Amino acid sequence: MMQSKLASLTLKGFFAFGLFLSVFFSSFAASAQQASPSLPLLFDARERLARPDLSSLVRLRFLTSVDFPPFNFTDQNGKLSGFNIDLAREICSELEISDKCQIQAIPFADLRDALAASQGDAVIAGFAVTPELRRQFVFSRPYLMLPARFVRNLAVPLDGKTAAALSKHPVGVVRGTVHEAMLAAFFPAIKAEPFDTKDALLAALRDRKVDAAFADALQLSFWVSSPASVKCCALFDGPYLSEHFLGEGMTIMLRQKDSVLTSAIDHALATLSRNGRLQEIYLRYFPYGLY
Repeated sequence: MMQSKLASLTLKGFFAFGLFLSVFFSSFAASAQQASPSLPLLFDARERLARPDLSSLVRLRFLTSVDFPPFNFTDQNGKLSGFNIDLAREICSELEISDKCQIQAIPFADLRDALAASQGDAVIAGFAVTPELRRQFVFSRPYLMLPARFVRNLAVPLDGKTAAALSKHPVGVVRGTVHEAMLAAFFPAIKAEPFDTKDALLAALRDRKVDAAFADALQLSFWVSSPASVKCCALFDGPYLSEHFLGEGMTIMLRQKDSVLTSAIDHALATLSRNGRLQEIYLRYFPYGLY
C-alpha cells in the first residue's frame, strides 16, 4: 500500500489550487514589509559532513510529483515549481553537478516503484518515513519540519499569550488525526471539540463555534492569509514539534545501495543550512512562516 505524504492532511483538497496560487503570489508584497520568519536549524553549525567524490556519477535524477503545493506543483506557466524543486536544484549546484541533474514529475502513487526500479535516483516529494519504507530505502537528514500550531479567533478575548490561555476555551481538532492525539497528550487541560473534516473545523473557527483550533501549521499558515478566513484569525503560540506524532520531517528518499549519494546529499543540505540558502528557499514559499 502506497505511503502517504508527510503531512497527514495535504493541501490537495484543502483549498482549490487556483486559490493557493493567488494567495501564494500575492503574499510576496506583504511579506516584504514584515520581519522575515526564521527557519529552525536542523544541522549543528559546528558539524562538518564529508563531501564524497561524485566524479564517477553519470547523472542524478530527482523524482517528484505535481500535487503537493507549495512543495511541488506546476505553476501558472506550466513549469515545475516549488520548495522541493528549488531545493533539488540548489543541492545539485552545491555538489557542482548541475549539468548532470534532472528533475522529473510522475504520479505520486508511482514514485516508490519508480525509485525501486532505478527509474530515478532520489525522491523529493514529501514521503512520510516509516519502518516499512526503511526496510527498502534510505533517507537523507531532514531539511524541514512541519510543526503543529494553534490558530485563534481574534474576536475571542484570551487571558494570556500561551496555550495555557486556551484551557477554558473550546479548541477544535479534526477527528482521528495525529493532531487530535497530540493535543490530548501535550495539553490535557484543553477541551477538544472534534470535527470530521478540516473544512468543518475551519468554518466553525471562523464562525466562533470554537475559539481556537489545533492542526498542521502548513495549512493553517495559508488559510489565515487567504480570503477564506475573512481575516478572522491568527496563528497562536507554538510551534510544536514531535517526532512521535508528526514524524521525522521532510527528507529525500534514496535506494539503500546509494550510500555515497545519500552522504553527498546530506553534505549539501548541511551546507545550504549553514550558508543561508535553505532559509532563502523557505522564505520564497512560506513568507508568513510556519514557526
